[in-house]
Amino acid sequence: MTEYLQPIIQFFEQWGWIPTTIIYLGVIITILIENRNPTKTISWVMVIVFLPLVGVILYYLFGQKFSKVKKLKRINQEQSLRLKKEFKRLEPLMAWSIQNIHNKIGDFARVYSYLKNERLSSPTLNNEVTLLVNGEEKFKYFLESLEGATHSIHMEYYIFDLDDIGTKVLNILERKATEGLKVRLIVDSFGSPRLVRHMRKMRGKTNIEFQAFLPVTFTSLANSNYRNHRKIAVIDGYTAYIGGINISDRYINPNEFGLYWRDTSVKVVGNAGTMFQISFWNSWNQTDGEPFDLEDGYLRDMPVVAEQLSAVALVSSDPGSLGPFNMEALLLSIGEANESIKLCTPYFIPSEELATALKTAAGAGVDVELMIPASGDSWIVQHATFSFLKPLLERGVKVYLYEKGFLHAKTAVIDGKIAYVGTVNLDFRSFYINYEVATVISNKSFCAQMDNQFEIDKKECSIVTLKDWKQRKAWKRGIDSLCRLLAPLL
Repeated sequence: MTEYLQPIIQFFEQWGWIPTTIIYLGVIITILIENRNPTKTISWVMVIVFLPLVGVILYYLFGQKFSKVKKLKRINQEQSLRLKKEFKRLEPLMAWSIQNIHNKIGDFARVYSYLKNERLSSPTLNNEVTLLVNGEEKFKYFLESLEGATHSIHMEYYIFDLDDIGTKVLNILERKATEGLKVRLIVDSFGSPRLVRHMRKMRGKTNIEFQAFLPVTFTSLANSNYRNHRKIAVIDGYTAYIGGINISDRYINPNEFGLYWRDTSVKVVGNAGTMFQISFWNSWNQTDGEPFDLEDGYLRDMPVVAEQLSAVALVSSDPGSLGPFNMEALLLSIGEANESIKLCTPYFIPSEELATALKTAAGAGVDVELMIPASGDSWIVQHATFSFLKPLLERGVKVYLYEKGFLHAKTAVIDGKIAYVGTVNLDFRSFYINYEVATVISNKSFCAQMDNQFEIDKKECSIVTLKDWKQRKAWKRGIDSLCRLLAPLL
């Protein structure tokens, strides 16, 4: 056997550099012709050049464009066409709603016009919104809503743990499905592997219609970097939940992990339930789940009402989106700010557009405040985050490090007039790679609650000053800079 292998080994020892060079050039050419963001292109080329073999493997696992992106864009286009007639029918109502929103919040209403024009969401009025701080508040309401369901329950979560709260939720879903309600559940296969295995074992024994989103297999490793990070639930097409809180005990304080988890969710009751239902329907259509017709009792009528409570719209984005819709919607509001911008995010690796918008707003006299964790759950991401702070501090942006526990909330409130709550982190991954969703809310009382909660959280923070930041040890700044090189890849 050895004598047969010897010539092959000798060949590769002498000429192996040729196929290796061809592979490397092929990968680099592929990166160049994909017309990515120049910063990301250069980052990947550097990784491949300076990390032989390892760089190619990393690119295969995390760097390739989503191979299903063409199919996904086609699905998005088909669904958009199916919804086009509905949007056309609702055009007079949407125009009336936007005008009413404009009368209350002025040019911030442009965000709702943007979402309408992109066919991302109809602006809805007559909604009641409840701010839910941390899992201990969310799950109290959430379990009650599930128990009260009479028609359907649709849930889409990144993490669904089979712990105490996860088991309670799953038991309710099974009972409701047995009673005849339509119960559909989507979880991310990477974020919820244990539940995926459990539901596979329960196949044929459960009445829950279950789908694992983007299953990770050997043949799909190249797509494993693209995850469904959404966390929404819609009950009876009228009550919905959205925010950063997954189905897991770790989000409930106190917990067995000994880590205080600071997060935010919102309960929405009203006409916006239709938008949540459509968002779930779009996700379901991207799985192998049996299709269902939205007209079969899943959508509620959207009447014109005299009493308007909260204006609510939804922003969804995915790897096949025509643009980074969540980032663009936020930028529209930042551009309209005159007084204050308050942002919370666990991961801050901003796009150039977002960083510029924040610095410009601060330079124009807007009080820009950013809250991030003092200690993150990813060493590399945390140091990469720190590398972006100095330019913001130099322009007057106030930065707070949350020290009580882990800050996982993904929120924004601007001028006390418009608020964002969802699953979207202020980083490349959320803007360009993951499936994400956020709700845009305009309600004076709700925004005041958001502002007040931000002030409460500030009491658990240390403020970062430019003087102190410049005095950080050189080796720490060096680590920040090294990790920043990987920022476009994270």
